[in-house]
Amino acid sequence: MTIPVLDWAYSNPWLVALLFAIESIIRIVALFVVPRNRRPSSGTAWLLFILFMPIPGLLLFSVIGGKGLPKKRQERFREARERLAQIVDDAVVSSFPLQPEPRTVGLQNAVRIGRTLGAFPMLGGNRASLHLDYHESIARMAEAIDTAESYVHLEFYILVYDQTTEPVFAALRRARARGVKIRVLMDHVAAIRNPGKRRTREMLSEMGAEWHYALPFRPLRAQLQRPDLRNHRKILVVDGKIAFMGSQNLVDSSYNKLSNRRRGLHWKDLMVRVSGPAVLSLDAVFVSDWYEETGQMLAEPNLDAMCIYEDSQLEMQVLPSGPGYATENNLQVFVALMYNAVNRISITSPYFVPDGALMSAIKAATARGVDVELFVSETGDQFGVYHAQRSYYEELLAAGVKIYLFKPPYILHSKHFTIDDDVAVIGSSNMDQRSFNLNYEISLIVHGAGFVTELDKISSYYRVNSRLLTQEEWARQPLRKQLFDSLMRLTSALQ
Repeated sequence: MTIPVLDWAYSNPWLVALLFAIESIIRIVALFVVPRNRRPSSGTAWLLFILFMPIPGLLLFSVIGGKGLPKKRQERFREARERLAQIVDDAVVSSFPLQPEPRTVGLQNAVRIGRTLGAFPMLGGNRASLHLDYHESIARMAEAIDTAESYVHLEFYILVYDQTTEPVFAALRRARARGVKIRVLMDHVAAIRNPGKRRTREMLSEMGAEWHYALPFRPLRAQLQRPDLRNHRKILVVDGKIAFMGSQNLVDSSYNKLSNRRRGLHWKDLMVRVSGPAVLSLDAVFVSDWYEETGQMLAEPNLDAMCIYEDSQLEMQVLPSGPGYATENNLQVFVALMYNAVNRISITSPYFVPDGALMSAIKAATARGVDVELFVSETGDQFGVYHAQRSYYEELLAAGVKIYLFKPPYILHSKHFTIDDDVAVIGSSNMDQRSFNLNYEISLIVHGAGFVTELDKISSYYRVNSRLLTQEEWARQPLRKQLFDSLMRLTSALQ
């Protein structure tokens, strides 16, 4: 009895030789092409994949292995950045002076790094409030929209009209009826993957909002780029005076998915309401993204309408990141801050798949006596990322990091960290390769002890609703799970 594959090979020796030659050429070329200007972990993962499976590896690499944006997007991105640099120039910065209180050298350096790599200046005179309750944050956003007189800008990774988000859509309808301009950006791939896409489009169009998909992937309309690029930002700006940003999408906390409802899963998020000069920077991010998608440059923000709170010591720097910005600018700022921690670091991230630089910064912190804690979910909603994340627990525990597992049925989706007692970073960025390389993200660097105190209260809530993972418990993990986690860690590096 002959094996069909061997029988075919014996019958077609020239085709076999040709296939072998093609695979050999692919392997050789990959050794020179793949590692170029790519992080070592990503290059190694791609090379292993292509060496073992040359043709499938080449096909996948051709789809998601490229870096950067299409030429037209790159040009629009540069044009928007140049225009925004004129808006938020030195004269504007001098109008929002920072407090005379001293800043650590580490913070000064991190702010300087961010500014060099695409962040806006750090501006003083801001106010902020944190909103942990899912429905309460939606209610606060609706209230802010009801104060709109000129325009409302919304940019959300996922934006869905459903029973939970109805208050926001009702406020938008009322604003539009008053003649307020409503402009909306939502990620294309995320929008078409989530239930409710049709009624959301119809609702926005019916009320007269201007809306567009961000990063649309529609080959038949010649809208092409890497299909796995995402606009992951969550931003709401009202009249340039009030802004919301953070981790929460505008959708029900179950994401309206049957699989989540069967498991009883709900997302736990954190939003920050900002008023003051930092709103100017958040609005500028929207203006830039709007121009990139539409080619329409919106009017410059009215600086005279900007609120400045002279009694506030909250200083903020808005850090946009993603394709088009300097490579991993958010990661570089995060690492710089962590290397300068003196007493403690508290990290909350739903998807924690760190690269070597971030792991080194965390391990260096624990080695010099800094207390480091990490809050993650005990259960996961994204299969591959969840298992890739678990592959780091052993190394983190050995380094002395306290890992808190937030208890089901909640997915802890908040994204923030604090350094010592006066510096915090909050926004949409996860601690993983996707957020450092592929997603459009937005982060807010905050200098102010009062803000960190409020964030510490939220971390205390996480701690009460979590359980501490121990080295003894983790050592009892079955070998098969450890091996599978390691495999997912390898695949997560395919960027």
